Amino acid sequence: MEHIVYLEGDGLPVPLRRPAFPHEWREYPRTAPEEVAERLADATVAIVNKAPLSAAVLARLPRLKLVAVAATGTNNVDLAAARERGIRVTNIRGYAEHTVPEHVLAMLLSLFRNLPAYGAAMARGAWSAAPQFCWFGPPIRDLHGATLGLVGRGSLGQGVARLAESFGMTVLFAEHRGASLIRPGYTPFTEVLARADALSLHCPLTDATRHLIGPAELAALKPGAVVINTGRGGLVDEVALAAALRSGHLGGAGVDVLSQEPPQPDHPLLAPDLLANPRFILTPHVAWASLPAMGALAEQLMANLEKAILDNQYPNRVA
Repeated sequence: MEHIVYLEGDGLPVPLRRPAFPHEWREYPRTAPEEVAERLADATVAIVNKAPLSAAVLARLPRLKLVAVAATGTNNVDLAAARERGIRVTNIRGYAEHTVPEHVLAMLLSLFRNLPAYGAAMARGAWSAAPQFCWFGPPIRDLHGATLGLVGRGSLGQGVARLAESFGMTVLFAEHRGASLIRPGYTPFTEVLARADALSLHCPLTDATRHLIGPAELAALKPGAVVINTGRGGLVDEVALAAALRSGHLGGAGVDVLSQEPPQPDHPLLAPDLLANPRFILTPHVAWASLPAMGALAEQLMANLEKAILDNQYPNRVA
């Protein structure tokens, strides 16, 4: 009988059905890093989201044979250590191919059309005091005719591209930074920065992509460009992003992910002046969290377990 331990039940606010094989189930609302090894001591299957599974922790879990990550990102699991110990690791894929692109387009539309600024003006009574039928405030731009640079061409990047093109945007997929060979369908990274009216990030966080967008890259964007990050917080130098917003170089930024989650109150993007800035939209890592997407994630998670235990198949295996 399998012993399944679900470490972060509160991280997925939809019910999980139980897998169709004999098992014991133990669930915790949340688990601190120092509690992981103890809670998984007898587990054969671990369900995790962001709980860290380091090499040292995995070495203390001799019964563990499967880690089911209830997300796409697997940065929290030492995959090399899992391979060495024969522990299979699976993740979730494709479930957010509609919800994340829609979140990106919502941010783009809001920032291009300055909707937060207009909302704030209405709250101040600007329209009531207008001398004519409309009130002209911050400039409004169309997505139609604008150029969108995309970093990452997985299901999410391609989903954003489809929606952007339906609005009449020109889409450029960025080649890897510093690449000498440009693949068909890609544009040199520096050229994308120079041409983009908006830049959206959809690549994994690795040593090569950490702070991919830093001071130099932000400065290379044309004045008034918009940056959207629904990928990973570490892809962007957040101090540099805050400075680019304050300077007025950026036309706006939409951020759904931060380098530390939940963030400390003194995080550079939680500064009161930025949160009050209508050119800045911050959402709390919820681009993935539409109800249909969470339901699809929950079902795929259970299907991964059943295929692994009942059929010895690992369609979403990463280790």
